[in-house]
Amino acid sequence: MKRAVDWAITLPFVLSFVVVLLVFDPIQRVARLFGQRPQEIAAGWLQVWLVRSLYVSGARLSVERSPAVEKNTPYIIVSNHQSMFDIPFAGSLLFSNFPKYVSKKSLARWLPSISYNLRRGGNALIERSDRDQATKAIRKLGEYAQRRGVSALIYPEGTRARAGVLQPFKMTGVLELLRAAPNLPVVPFAVDNSWKLLRHSLLPMPFGTRLRVWIGDPIKRHPDEDPKALVEQARRGIEMTLERWREAESANA
Repeated sequence: MKRAVDWAITLPFVLSFVVVLLVFDPIQRVARLFGQRPQEIAAGWLQVWLVRSLYVSGARLSVERSPAVEKNTPYIIVSNHQSMFDIPFAGSLLFSNFPKYVSKKSLARWLPSISYNLRRGGNALIERSDRDQATKAIRKLGEYAQRRGVSALIYPEGTRARAGVLQPFKMTGVLELLRAAPNLPVVPFAVDNSWKLLRHSLLPMPFGTRLRVWIGDPIKRHPDEDPKALVEQARRGIEMTLERWREAESANA
């Protein structure tokens, strides 16, 4: 019965998701004619509506947000990564912080709305096989974020944790980002269960997925800080949050 429901909501979800992408592509292009910030606002609303399109599938999003995370404030955001939906979660929940992303360059070529934002929105587009290029792009992102007062988001696992298991962090990129933006506090960001949305590659889309996001306390920066310890503090916060959620789910099962 559940599989039948999953299939029944798959087409409406896919249609709503595609419509959002097609509508916001020209909106962003027109907004960009008036400057960078109008395009960023359009991209923010794109991410809001991508999240809302998930509600068609019966998905529900629970958010735990630290009151210390302020609006209109730039941060370095360190997050785990489970699926492509993690990006609009961050972009919508941190709308006024205008997060920029570290993304594979290949994604900037063929996706309506998403590719345009990646190309023109001030994000870091990297080739994973070219370490020097990736490092330079991440450094440029950090400098850009600090200069313009926007945020930079990085997924230090380097790839999606497809079964939701937190992977070890690859330090090179995130340490480069910290060096390039020494004034920006670090915000740990955890997401869980988004991997379940793509468990069957949208064929079908699961109905009623319970999604969770945690936005932790900003970690202040200091000239004499230990960057690796700072990253480990963020990772530990993410890990403890995932463990807490899963223990609660097991207790309620």
